[in-house]
Amino acid sequence: MPVKIDHCVIHVGDWARSAAFYRDVIGAEVVRRGVGFAFRFGDTQLNCHGPGVNAVPLARVPVVPGNSDLCFEWPGPIIEAAAHLARCGVPVELGPVPRNGAKGPGASVYFRDPDGSLMEFISYAG
Repeated sequence: MPVKIDHCVIHVGDWARSAAFYRDVIGAEVVRRGVGFAFRFGDTQLNCHGPGVNAVPLARVPVVPGNSDLCFEWPGPIIEAAAHLARCGVPVELGPVPRNGAKGPGASVYFRDPDGSLMEFISYAG
């Protein structure tokens, strides 16, 4: 049986701002963890380091706010993802553009989270 990613870690600078963004723009379930949150997408989770969190152990070079690059699969056509971002007031930096992801060829749009990390929606729907 192959392994799969269970969770990754990002660093956030402002808990409330990040929770609203990942909930409203990305569609995450916000899971309270101590002073902060984790963001859950089905059976995959983004754990968050941020103000008030003393994470142990830390990576050799800890992730800093704005230093992540994450891609999320959008369930419909990529043009719908771009329209969703516009409704949320999130500027698209690039796209739609052709890209290859975990499922092969797709189309992507790129944008930033509140800390400046690069986000991507990829769609495999025609």
